[in-house]
Amino acid sequence: MLEKRAAGRYGCGVLICNRLDELAALGEPLHLALGVFDGVHVGHQAVIARAVRAAASGGGLAGVLTFEPHPIRVCAPEKAPTSLLETLEHKARIVSDLGVGLFVPLHFDAAFAAMAATEFITRLTAAPVRTIVVGEDWRFGHHRSGDVPLLRRESAKRGFRLEAVPPVMLDGERISSSRIRQALRDGNLAAAARMLGRPYSVSGTVVHGNHLGRTLGFPTANLATGDSQLPPDGVWAVRVAERDGRSWEGVANLGVRPTLGGATHQLEVHLFGFTGDLYGCHLNVWFEKYLRAEITYPSLEALQSQIEQDAQAAREALALPHPAPGKTPA
Repeated sequence: MLEKRAAGRYGCGVLICNRLDELAALGEPLHLALGVFDGVHVGHQAVIARAVRAAASGGGLAGVLTFEPHPIRVCAPEKAPTSLLETLEHKARIVSDLGVGLFVPLHFDAAFAAMAATEFITRLTAAPVRTIVVGEDWRFGHHRSGDVPLLRRESAKRGFRLEAVPPVMLDGERISSSRIRQALRDGNLAAAARMLGRPYSVSGTVVHGNHLGRTLGFPTANLATGDSQLPPDGVWAVRVAERDGRSWEGVANLGVRPTLGGATHQLEVHLFGFTGDLYGCHLNVWFEKYLRAEITYPSLEALQSQIEQDAQAAREALALPHPAPGKTPA
């Protein structure tokens, strides 16, 4: 079996294989859910659950095989979404919570896009693949020539069991990643949560900022979130968790910080009650309640006063006690 230090890159306990030719070395029967799984929404979860059940009943590893970057960014970049619903590491953490023991993020490039669908299946089933689960409309291979009928023919030839899962509907419409992204852009996090089956969160690494928050009495963790889809700009009450299980509540500013003359889009989070250094740590942020839009203030003093009000509003939204009189609401 591959050494588990490969999985340590994601810190979520799953084995990681980055190439098809690594799968045979695992030495176990494989039950794989195949797809892009942007967001791992409830429709994706229905596909993944079939692979998990197959592994539980037949023995072996349940795995998710996906692609990085998103194939549409290679095959039709003009049609690709500008933002995705999670980073690759965040996706690995989400699927690990679903009972998956193996994560296979294959690098997708022009050469991979040119691979014939049958060649992909031939290379995949060189490993002991016992089950393949896909959405019933999943397409793959050169010119999207691979589909469920082709997989059924290949399953009869190669001896794996195929499961094709129908889409999951909500309010009469199919749940999709694009539908969730639109809900997030609209600020409808409740609708996004229903489609995801969990509250929406983004993940990122804490990086250095300009440290102005410290001088205002509200130090912040500045997160690099990559191209993750973010909700509307403004001030939010948030919940935050670190890989090691530590968690906090806080208040976050998402935007360009106009009072400070900011030009870049940033997510800054002030964690209530936290002291210490989080640089380089990986945090998940859940947006619990929208508090207000970004505003340009005439002075830093006015901004500081507003931040104090924002912290109080966030505490109320999160049902937290207010700090004792005379203490900064940090």
